[in-house]
Amino acid sequence: MKRCALTTFITAGDPFPDITVDALHALVEGGSDILELGIPFSDPEAEGPVIQAASERALRHNISLLDVLDMVTVFRSSNTHTPLVLMGYLNSVSTMGYESFARRASEAGVDGLIMVNLPPEEADLLRVELLNTGIDLIFLVAPTSTDERVKMIASASSGFIYYVSLKGTTGASHLDTSSVQRNVERIKVRSSLPVQVGFGIKDPETAKNISVVADGVVVGSALVSIMGEEGASKESILSGLTELTAKLRAAIEPESSVV
Repeated sequence: MKRCALTTFITAGDPFPDITVDALHALVEGGSDILELGIPFSDPEAEGPVIQAASERALRHNISLLDVLDMVTVFRSSNTHTPLVLMGYLNSVSTMGYESFARRASEAGVDGLIMVNLPPEEADLLRVELLNTGIDLIFLVAPTSTDERVKMIASASSGFIYYVSLKGTTGASHLDTSSVQRNVERIKVRSSLPVQVGFGIKDPETAKNISVVADGVVVGSALVSIMGEEGASKESILSGLTELTAKLRAAIEPESSVV
């Protein structure tokens, strides 16, 4: 049986800047296969209240895209193997400039980019710059995406396809596993890329259910909730991240796996 990847998300600079690199290492220690690092943004329209609050906490420290790339650089000084994907909104990347961003992100050690508000029809200029630096541009497929649009998104994507498992924002709870399975199968007919499923995967049980039908599960809000625990020490946050990640990894790990 194929091993399902565990992708974990936190927001850069949340709840304070000097925890982010240690948090990334804590996630890897717990068993995360792929790291997603959120770029703080003032209007993250696809995010639920938990991740919105994480952006707000980070922005209180004036965390910029350059700060995020600096964090990746420091992380890469001691971990060169764990894939790291930046996730955010196009505004910050556009402000920096596509060519400059692609170069700086590659130098920092970024492997992929998810721009939530960038449709593939408008992505050619950014895609070319990322392609030149070896960074994957990853697109989202929604439950409402038509077969024609799935095919178009698949042709524009690299790395993996991110399937949004429900209508709504991150952290919602009305996840229908049978619907996810049907849509993952629909995507796989039209693409050879791995399909990772996110939004609504909030605990080991949900992760286990989705791991049966997907190539990867993405967990964000549950981990970000740990980051946002009021009054928590740095040590307790880091141990909480490692503990939950280990539980998620154990839940989705098949008895017999081949990587």
